[in-house]
Amino acid sequence: MKAGSGDQGSPPCFLRFPRPVRVVSGAEAELKCVVLGEPPPTVVWEKGGRPLAASERLSFPADGAEHGLLLSGARPADAGVYVCRARNAAGEAYAAAALTVLQPPEPAPPAPAPPAARPLQPPGAGDGAGAGEGAPVFLEGPRSQWVLRGAQVELACQVGGLPAPALHWEKDGMALDEVWDSGHFTLEPRGAQGARGAGLTLRILAARLPDSGVYVCHARNAHGHAQAGALLQVHQPPESPPQDPDDAPKPVLEPLRCAPKTFWVNEGKHAKFRCYVMGKPEPEIEWHWEGRPLLSDRRRLMYRDRDGGFVLKVLYCQAKDRGLYVCAARNSAGQTLSAVQLHVKEPRLRFTRPLQDVEGREHGIAVLECKVPNSRIPTAWFREDQRLLPCRKYEQIEEGTVRRLIIHRLKADDDGVYLCEMRGRVRTVANVTVKGPILKRLPRKLDVLEGENAVLLVETQEAGVEGRWSRDGEDLPTTCQSSSGHMHALVLPGVTREDAGEVTFSLGNSRTTTLLRVKCVKHSPPGPPVLAEMFKGHKNTVLLTWKPPEPAPETPFIYRLERQEVGSEDWIQCFSIEKAGAVEVPGDCVPSEGDYRFRVCTVSEHGRSPHVVFHGSAHLVPTARLVAGLEDVQVYDGEDAVFSLDLSTIIQGTWFLNGEELKSHEPEGQVEPGALRYQIEQKGLQHRLLLRAVQHQHSGALVGFSCPGVQDSAALTIQESPVHILSPQDKVALTFTTSERVVLTCELSRVDFPARWYKDGQELEPSESLVVKMEGRKHRLILPAAEVQDSGEFECRTEGVSAFFSVTVRDPPVHILDPREHVFVHAITSECVMLTCEVDREDAPVRWYKDGQEVEESDFVVLEKEGPHHRLVLPAAQPPDGGEFQCVAGDERAYFTVTITDVSSWIVYPSGKVYVAAVRLERVVLTCELCRPWAEVRWTKDGEEVVESPALLLQKEDTVRRLVLPAVQLEDSGEYLCEIDDESASFTVTVTEPPVRIIYPRDEVTLIAVSLECVVLTCELSREDAPVRWYKDGLEVEESEALVLESDGPHRRLVLPAAQPEQGGEFVCDAGDDSAFFTVTVTAPPARIVHPAARSLDLQFRAPGRVELRCEVAPAGSQVRWYKDGLEVEASDTLQLGAEGPARTLTLPHAQPEDAGEYVCETRDEAVTFNVSLAEPPVQFLAPDAAPAPLCVAPGEPVVLSCELSRAGALVFWSHNGRPVQEGEGLELRAEGPRRILCIPAADLTHAGLYTCQSGSAPEAPSLNFTVQVAEPPLARLVSELTPLTVHEGDDATFRCEVSPPDADVTWLRNGTVVTPGPQLEIAQNGSSRTLTVRGCQLDDAGTVTARAGGTATSARLHVRETELLFLRRLQDVRAEEGQDVCLQVETGRVGAAGAVRWVRGGEPLPRDSRMSVAQDGHVCSLFIHGVVLADQGTYGCESRHDRTLARLSVRPKQLRVLRPLEDVTIVEGGSATFQLELSQEGVTGEWARGGVRLQPGPKCHMHAESHTHRLVLSGLGLADSGCISFTADSLRCAARLTVREAPVTIVRGPQDLEVTEGDTATLECELSQALADVTWEKDGRPLTPSPRLRLQALGTRRLLQLRRCGPLDAGTYSCAVGAARAGPVRLLVRERSVSVLSGLRPVRAREGDSATFECTVSEVEAAGSWELGGRPLRPGGHVRIRQEGRKHILVLSELRPEDAGEVRFQAGPAQSVAQLEVEALPLQMCRRPPREKTVLVGRRAVLEVTVSRSGGHVCWMREGVELCPGDKYELRSHGPTHSLVIHDVRPEDQGTYCCQAGRDSAHTRLLVEGE
Repeated sequence: MKAGSGDQGSPPCFLRFPRPVRVVSGAEAELKCVVLGEPPPTVVWEKGGRPLAASERLSFPADGAEHGLLLSGARPADAGVYVCRARNAAGEAYAAAALTVLQPPEPAPPAPAPPAARPLQPPGAGDGAGAGEGAPVFLEGPRSQWVLRGAQVELACQVGGLPAPALHWEKDGMALDEVWDSGHFTLEPRGAQGARGAGLTLRILAARLPDSGVYVCHARNAHGHAQAGALLQVHQPPESPPQDPDDAPKPVLEPLRCAPKTFWVNEGKHAKFRCYVMGKPEPEIEWHWEGRPLLSDRRRLMYRDRDGGFVLKVLYCQAKDRGLYVCAARNSAGQTLSAVQLHVKEPRLRFTRPLQDVEGREHGIAVLECKVPNSRIPTAWFREDQRLLPCRKYEQIEEGTVRRLIIHRLKADDDGVYLCEMRGRVRTVANVTVKGPILKRLPRKLDVLEGENAVLLVETQEAGVEGRWSRDGEDLPTTCQSSSGHMHALVLPGVTREDAGEVTFSLGNSRTTTLLRVKCVKHSPPGPPVLAEMFKGHKNTVLLTWKPPEPAPETPFIYRLERQEVGSEDWIQCFSIEKAGAVEVPGDCVPSEGDYRFRVCTVSEHGRSPHVVFHGSAHLVPTARLVAGLEDVQVYDGEDAVFSLDLSTIIQGTWFLNGEELKSHEPEGQVEPGALRYQIEQKGLQHRLLLRAVQHQHSGALVGFSCPGVQDSAALTIQESPVHILSPQDKVALTFTTSERVVLTCELSRVDFPARWYKDGQELEPSESLVVKMEGRKHRLILPAAEVQDSGEFECRTEGVSAFFSVTVRDPPVHILDPREHVFVHAITSECVMLTCEVDREDAPVRWYKDGQEVEESDFVVLEKEGPHHRLVLPAAQPPDGGEFQCVAGDERAYFTVTITDVSSWIVYPSGKVYVAAVRLERVVLTCELCRPWAEVRWTKDGEEVVESPALLLQKEDTVRRLVLPAVQLEDSGEYLCEIDDESASFTVTVTEPPVRIIYPRDEVTLIAVSLECVVLTCELSREDAPVRWYKDGLEVEESEALVLESDGPHRRLVLPAAQPEQGGEFVCDAGDDSAFFTVTVTAPPARIVHPAARSLDLQFRAPGRVELRCEVAPAGSQVRWYKDGLEVEASDTLQLGAEGPARTLTLPHAQPEDAGEYVCETRDEAVTFNVSLAEPPVQFLAPDAAPAPLCVAPGEPVVLSCELSRAGALVFWSHNGRPVQEGEGLELRAEGPRRILCIPAADLTHAGLYTCQSGSAPEAPSLNFTVQVAEPPLARLVSELTPLTVHEGDDATFRCEVSPPDADVTWLRNGTVVTPGPQLEIAQNGSSRTLTVRGCQLDDAGTVTARAGGTATSARLHVRETELLFLRRLQDVRAEEGQDVCLQVETGRVGAAGAVRWVRGGEPLPRDSRMSVAQDGHVCSLFIHGVVLADQGTYGCESRHDRTLARLSVRPKQLRVLRPLEDVTIVEGGSATFQLELSQEGVTGEWARGGVRLQPGPKCHMHAESHTHRLVLSGLGLADSGCISFTADSLRCAARLTVREAPVTIVRGPQDLEVTEGDTATLECELSQALADVTWEKDGRPLTPSPRLRLQALGTRRLLQLRRCGPLDAGTYSCAVGAARAGPVRLLVRERSVSVLSGLRPVRAREGDSATFECTVSEVEAAGSWELGGRPLRPGGHVRIRQEGRKHILVLSELRPEDAGEVRFQAGPAQSVAQLEVEALPLQMCRRPPREKTVLVGRRAVLEVTVSRSGGHVCWMREGVELCPGDKYELRSHGPTHSLVIHDVRPEDQGTYCCQAGRDSAHTRLLVEGE
């Protein structure tokens, strides 16, 4: 294996490898990769070891570093492995990828193929071995299924691929044999004749509930791996008994043996219950709530977590969710329960009306509504955990205390849980159900770990419909989709990061979406290779060997080999290899001769391992070979000849010319003095020989090159040099302006060679305007003054070659001088509008545009030009004439916006009614804009004209009229009108009080009072007259005698004069904009009994009779309770309780003797006792009411005769058949209160007869008779059989049977021996039931249990199973470093006996080693290994009789580490620096380097190594010594930064005080100790920055500050600073410069429209001056131009007007000059005349307008020769040059001729009046 590299670049490196591709036959296949290298590598694609060439179907697209192979119309023969090989001068690299071409499976033949039929050959099999092979691909994937418990399930898959892939199934990521017993499932291969690939069917014999999960079928062959998954859900049959005899019956929740756990949760929070259950077979889990089974819904989620626990999560808990939650687990061996009691803590502040569940149709709306206690309480809406903001989708409305959320355009994803939350995170929850095609939507998001399975379920309303699954808009493959009835599943097995995205299920217009997020699993990089060795074998080669890493990486990996030349710090990649072993590196792999070291590492997709360096180095010499040889060179006479060749390696060589060796040690040389000059160059692998300016006599020379292994030569041929153009080489484009000089130059290769000039193809002749010159090799064409017509294409032509020039001559650009900004013009109807634009050149063309269209001159638009001034005039503007006008001159534009307002509308703004809302004392401004600035308005309020005052201001500014209320009051509210003529603008002002704020209290107040105490709640407001409302517990209070509301200035009070406990609660003082909260608690006063004084009374009454017990309490409203004999009594017809004022009574209207007893009257704090006794009445029999029926019993049965007397102490006498009954004759006599009992424990025939009970001995005493009959005894027998039991070791076993009669004796036997009751054996009897319980069963308790009764017996078998010892926490892989302590631990499900678990290594018992110890602590078993060594690595296991767990212990060699690293050092120039580090091992040899250069010991460099410490001392350091200091030892490298700071800079000489004259230059100077330093100059303490007048210069160590044209403001104190050093301050004085007038102004007389020029000469050149006209300062712009020429100051006034006449003044300092300007006015003329005839309706207004030539001109209006005067009828207006006559309320008599006289010009208009 060979690879080359060089020092001049880097070898190729793949940044992205090509990936395997599987396509269907006929489709397009593309392989892509990204490869980098320097120089850029050459990429070649190969297949089968042969390079591929481009063809019609095969192309190789490339885009920068990305290279591809594109194959169109793929065929089976195209399948195989494609190799991308990249090569450059520095090395070579390659990468491979497989292309699989598949064909869809052919339909099965109608009849099965004969047994001897030949298997179907894959496409392309005949083309060669390996053709058609490829990675597995699923032709048929498993389908998701939903089945009932006990059903048989089949999951099948068919996979294509050659060689045939191996298949296996997994459930939830675990192998099937790890999950189930072998009898629960079968695997059946699907090897049908003629089928491609392989198939495997998983059959589950009887599905159980735990069988639900994700099943994945994996297919793998030599070319790759594929997988497909399906979902299986097993449901419980509705109300159907189990069919499997091994299955347990339907779980029944038995009463809990102990109190359940308690779990508290705040309302609106989540509650999570987790139940971890173990058992085999795997238990079935059911959740119950209050005895009812739970099903998963929106707020109750049931799932299994990654640790195997069963989880129930109750979202957003409400009060209705409280109760007992039970997790019931069962399997064939038994069942168990776990319970928890959920309590939901309700908040004190609650919603008045909570949310209710709602339903809505898709694309419709849903409305959620709730009520809060107070309208001021803010709320927020959520959909589950997502905050909802107001938008078109979610409309949120607040109306008082009502909060409403409207969801528009419902879709399936809107289905879910919605919350409304107020302060304190108090929530109310409701479900929104969206009815549509999709019943069960996808979750909002799904988080899956990389490599796990992702399952998404959707339920639709209709069965059998087909939906569409997509991810980020792209359809997902059908192999991962399944549908059954209403259910649709998407199963993505083994997800990767590429699977993440937005997954959508679409059904028609309905869709549901989830965000699938894949969390990456952190992978460890592979381990390094081991046993790396170097062998120096044959000459110029080295053999490298190594072993694979231990343990081997789980993912594919390669080895990367790198080399390093001894003495260099750079490692360069040689090549990569996939398999470990021996690699021979020849000398051809190195760029130059030298000693080389090698290292190797392991690389996988999870990263790179540490490098392993081969010990030692090898001397390698490259062998040169010719890559690109010499070629014959043919040049022209006088040119340079270049010979070059490329070698495979860098090596020195020798050049020869005509057999004579050329010296290579000189950069340039000559063959002989005065002869041919040459130059020899070598750049990397390329060698060049340059022969300069060869002559014709050198033709035929032979050039040769020689080096070890390479010899080559070439010939030199010289031709006669033709003429050619040296410059320009390309066509030249030139642009000039008119009158500019144009020079075109063309340089030829020969001197004085003729050439001709052409323009646009026509030959040019010299003339005065076109000059042609030739100077040596240069030919020039000159245009002294270019014109526009000179533009064109010029050509300089000579003997077949030409130079071209494209010349463009343009007029100079035109600039617009005025206006420079956007101009806005407002005018009224019929007014003259003039737009003026001034350009800098009189002959410049100008175009006018209106709204983008060019303007053409007409009667309505006049275009004028006067010198550089261009005007657009609208003589009689109308509203349509308004718009945006542009004056375009060259590339510049001037913009005008013209607005023409109809005179009928004076008010421009506002156009409608304006409503103004303000608070008291706020500033209010009412604005009205008019179309003309001179118009007058009238302001009114509520119909009355307003009067200006300090509280009401009227302002006027141009066209704006304002009414200002500086501090508005409540009485200022009303309607304001701005009136002008018949128009008005309306403003409605509403003034309100400012928002009320509560000053006190700012925080919630808590009050505790005693009942009847006066409670006062006080609230202070920011405004005295502000209304407030008081609320109690969310309801507004009303004033009454028990609750008084007071108001005192800003104080508001709520008073409870005599507070009662029920009046406590939360009070709120609501001031509209603010609220105060009070919590009041009222406790009751001590309740006392004032009468009777004694606390115990004895009272006697007769029975029957009336009994009344009475006591008095204080306070009178105290509550009391009555008790009799310790029990509280309740009022009834026979017992009456009364309360009147302080008196409390208990009355017995008809007391009986049994009413006697102890009566207690109790208040909260005291009690009194009444001992009531009643006289006894005659004894009576109370029960039974009638003579009892005869009692028939069997012999041996007990007999009980009972009666009840009216008095408990009465005596009775019993007799049997007339004889007194005596105790001890098999009879018992008992008295229980008023009851008298005669008991016969075991009756026989002698006990039959008549029994009499007589009260008292008197003959007339009442009596009661009982008749007893005794029957023959029945035979004893067993009614039920014993049931065989199987229990686990340590559990209890209970055998139960039924006997008849119930008192029959039962004998228990175990293994034939009579059972004797004891602690382990318990015998119990309950009626006819007999039980035998064996406590804590052990293995030796197994046997036969028998029960005997009379002549019957029943037996059952007791089986005791040993309890499985399983591992709950299994072993984990451990990586350790040599010498560390390692602990391996497991946790068992129960505490095992000693020796119950066994530790093994590699399947064998642990060796005897003092470093290994085993310990057990309860459930935890540990293995300790002290000071691990390399030999300890391997696989360790922990075993019990029922379980086993394994883990890998990896031990890496002890690595060299840095205990104390290097630290950065900063010193001052000239000092010493010490670097020190401490390593983990002694005797380490390392190298110190600075900036990558190895350091050697010397006078300024000292190195020390002592034990673990290495030290470097550098002295005499300078600024150039700053850099990185590194220490390298083997593969360890540690670095730190050395920073050498410059010595501080000082100021050697500071600046001096300076005095200059105004306008001169001031220079301040200082000198520093160093040349490289930045100085900061300050003036009056403020830093200075450079400007055109202020310059900062640095001249060596000198620093200068120059101030040009100093003025008075420059005077002050200056200082300079550099670092911490400062100099100054120094003072700069500026003397005033005296100015005098040398030549004053002269008076000027000019006519209107002309220009006037004033000149003044002063004594100083740089003196600044100012101009005034009529006392007004003049500024440049418009008609005013000001310039200065040395001492001369010039003022030019253009377009003079008569009003410009006045005094012109120039002033420069104290000097000034004055002259007069006189302007002769031109006659006044009319520019725009009124119409000759105008018709007006009666009652309207008539307006006549004229525009004169200048503003201020006087006009006279006349009618029929009579001058009109202003008044109510006639109104005369003037605005600038426009004059108007307004005739109000036109009448027929106003008809006539009106005349306007302007100077000598006049205009007449005929006014016609129509209508009446």
